[in-house]
Amino acid sequence: MNDVPLACSCKKMRGVAAVSPSSGTRVVCYCKDCQAFAAFLEKADLVLDAHGGSDIFQTAPSRIRFTSGAAELACVRLSAEGMFRWYAGCCKTPIGNTLGAKMPFVGTISAIMDHAADGRSRDAVLGPVVGRIHGREAIGGSAPGAHPRAALSLVPRVVRNLAVWKLSGAGWPSPFFERDTKAPRATPRILTPAERAALA
Repeated sequence: MNDVPLACSCKKMRGVAAVSPSSGTRVVCYCKDCQAFAAFLEKADLVLDAHGGSDIFQTAPSRIRFTSGAAELACVRLSAEGMFRWYAGCCKTPIGNTLGAKMPFVGTISAIMDHAADGRSRDAVLGPVVGRIHGREAIGGSAPGAHPRAALSLVPRVVRNLAVWKLSGAGWPSPFFERDTKAPRATPRILTPAERAALA
């Protein structure tokens, strides 16, 4: 495992991620919701590539730990049933996306990972991108090498990781949810349909 420093843009939130190329799945997601999250944070230039893709590393929540500034943790949901999308409230740096307390999964966004702190590239720390998904929603209508939705070749890897994390208890401790109550550590702001539409 590599201990990768985590830091928001203003450095108020800091932490560490214990990750390696074999410990998760690195994808670039071009979906409209990931684009909307970047727009909500006013961080499109920091997060999105030229086609609107977000570089995400899917890993277990217990591998993410905040060492300072945890009180700045904030959350938004693009709809009442949407993913929990976490960010640093101090400077609106995106952190990651989760499905809920019972699902041991966090899609960690590149902006929070200071993988270059010791001179290593993101590829060296996390491995290469293994899938580009939701390409039909990319800016401009397509992205090079992207699957229109989600490539079936990714499914076994993602399902296997989720099963291992579930069986091994890797969902806990979680920096995002309380273990006893399963409540989010920050009250999510749920966008209205009009607010969500304005981010398109």
